[in-house]
Amino acid sequence: MDIASLSTALSMSKVNNEIGVLMLGKQLDQAELMGESMVKIMEQSVSPHIGGNIDISV
Repeated sequence: MDIASLSTALSMSKVNNEIGVLMLGKQLDQAELMGESMVKIMEQSVSPHIGGNIDISV
C-alpha cells in the first residue's frame, strides 16, 4: 500500500468514526426526548382523587 492510499484510508476511517459519533449523539438526544415524553404521560395519568371512593347507592 502506498502512502497516498494509506492517507486516504485513514482519512475515510476518521470521517466514518465522526459520522458514527454524530449518529450516536442524535440517538441519545432522541432517547432523552422519549424519556421526557414518557414521564409527562405518566404524570398526566396519575389522578389521586379518582377511584378513592365508590358510591354504590341504589
